[in-house]
Amino acid sequence: MTSTATPPGLARFNALEEHAAHTALLEVCASTAWARRLLAARPYADPDALYAESDAALAGLTEADLAEAMAGHPPIGRPRPGDPTSAREQRGMAGADDDLRAEMLELNLTYQERFGHVFLICATGRTAEEMRDAVRERLGNPPEKEREIVRTELGKINRIRLARLVEEDRRRMSTDSTASASPASVPTASVSTHILDTSAGRPAEGVAVRLAARPGPRAAWQELGGSETDADGRCKDLPALPEGTTHVRLGFEVEPYFRKKAEAQQDAPAHRDSGTAVFFPEVTVTFAVTPGEHYHVPLLLNPFGYSVYRGS
Repeated sequence: MTSTATPPGLARFNALEEHAAHTALLEVCASTAWARRLLAARPYADPDALYAESDAALAGLTEADLAEAMAGHPPIGRPRPGDPTSAREQRGMAGADDDLRAEMLELNLTYQERFGHVFLICATGRTAEEMRDAVRERLGNPPEKEREIVRTELGKINRIRLARLVEEDRRRMSTDSTASASPASVPTASVSTHILDTSAGRPAEGVAVRLAARPGPRAAWQELGGSETDADGRCKDLPALPEGTTHVRLGFEVEPYFRKKAEAQQDAPAHRDSGTAVFFPEVTVTFAVTPGEHYHVPLLLNPFGYSVYRGS
């Protein structure tokens, strides 16, 4: 029986039907041996127990198991179409120019020829330049050392994805209209956004959005992760907010979007002094939230100004 102290999202994962839980784990890591071990160790009392079991399972993977896990990851700079997880993790490549993308492609191919598998790195929070420098450096490693680095990087990715899995489960649980309220499962606030490029009269696609939260006006901010706007200008997979959240911060990285637009159109307005395609390279919005309510905060954007509001 699951302890009443178990976080609601983790409790839901513990209670998932076996096939559903197995499928969810394979979306985190493509190794069937890893997924089977985590499935067999349910229920988990807390997230740390889940992460520790993940680390132990990863350490026990054979060479074949590790190859199976790596096969589930696309090359850096080339996330699979329809794969929001990889696109979100690799969003540091979103602002890379054509030369850097071409260099990254060449380095990826060189790496695969040398080691026989995809270059794997925990890309979350890394810039395109940092990832390029990492593959350059690791090309000089002997295969044995590189394989252990890959195992370490895979462990970092698995932990991030497991945390997101638990948070998403908790969000679905807290917003389920059929769930009964109890002191152990207080509903949290939820957030969504979309971006409209008012200079073009259409949604802004491919804008990276970061989400942070804090439990009080003087508390430290907790970075929760992020997403990227789709063709409709919407972020459909922002992380869930932790219980006790009172303030939320959305960060929009708009400069890469306008730079790409300027390169495509060759006629986007530019700042006269700097020559950049946008006056505000990023937009940060902070707002207060109430538990149980949903907050849709759209961004109306143009190269020299923006506005936000609470939508519906």
